[in-house]
Amino acid sequence: MLTNRQLLILEVIIDDFIKSAKPVGSRAIAKKDNISFSAATIRNEMADLEEMGLLEKTHTSSGRIPSELGYRYYVDHVIGSAIKGGPTVIRDRLQGNFFEMEQIVQMSAHILSDLTSYTAIILGPEMFETKLKQLQLVALTKQTAVAILITNTGHVEHRSFAIPEDMDTSDLEKMVNILNDRLKGEPLYRLPELLQTEVRTLMLQYMDASGRAFEYLKAAFTADQHVKLYFGGKSNMLMQPEFNNAEKVHALYRMLDNETVMANLLKAKTSGIQVSIGHENELEAIKDLSLITATYHLGDEQTGTIALLGPTRMEYRKVMALLHTLSNEMTDALYLWYKSNG
Repeated sequence: MLTNRQLLILEVIIDDFIKSAKPVGSRAIAKKDNISFSAATIRNEMADLEEMGLLEKTHTSSGRIPSELGYRYYVDHVIGSAIKGGPTVIRDRLQGNFFEMEQIVQMSAHILSDLTSYTAIILGPEMFETKLKQLQLVALTKQTAVAILITNTGHVEHRSFAIPEDMDTSDLEKMVNILNDRLKGEPLYRLPELLQTEVRTLMLQYMDASGRAFEYLKAAFTADQHVKLYFGGKSNMLMQPEFNNAEKVHALYRMLDNETVMANLLKAKTSGIQVSIGHENELEAIKDLSLITATYHLGDEQTGTIALLGPTRMEYRKVMALLHTLSNEMTDALYLWYKSNG
């Protein structure tokens, strides 16, 4: 455990380094209004903090910079649970009239990136409780069609569907009517089950070419549900002085463009504010970065994840407050939208 003096010096160094990205020396610390120690005393404490692994000394300066362990101590013991609310601009910008749920989520990603100059990533709400509002089948050729699923949350999905050779137009129309009549208002996660039971029975009863049509339909509806990612400030990382290595930039962008990797990364995050610093991140592309996440809700069970990606020299106090506020405001905005449109 650090002494109060060591904790204060560590806090000053981290706060200064976050602003300047330059090593902090004892003379600069001694000039601070809230510091009453001599430069010699500060140097001794800095040496002790370095020995503890909380500070690092660069080759080009006598000053110190925070280590990943130092940032972790700062987040856990300086900021801790004392997170103040973010600016009212978040609430103001999320109080507009939104036609689709996706507009709320995308706006939130833009707000977060605008307020931080970091890269914001939001994992859309899980679709397993979203209900089917309407289904359309659009024939592209004699053998292929697209099933268009429109949900009560404004989400639209397109799923490929093969049309059996022995299926005529009247059977296709009957199938659409059966699907809409039986599946409308049902949660998406129940569609495979209902297809296997009630829909199959109705298709056998009213359609001539029901066998192969059912198999094709089941394959389309039991496919993995698409996970939606929303980005804000994707190029913001390029403005950080740490990102002058082209190879690192390419690795980061490859990761961001891999929807499956990003979705799995954000799905693994638990509720509340979570901070992963440097090598605490499992993915190689972000081992020099910090990832801060929070969750938001749509209804009682559905959740999505808000994430902010930036350098380890991140404004943790500000970012954690913003994520805390955005999580609450997104949850409220989505609830109001759902109440009006659900």
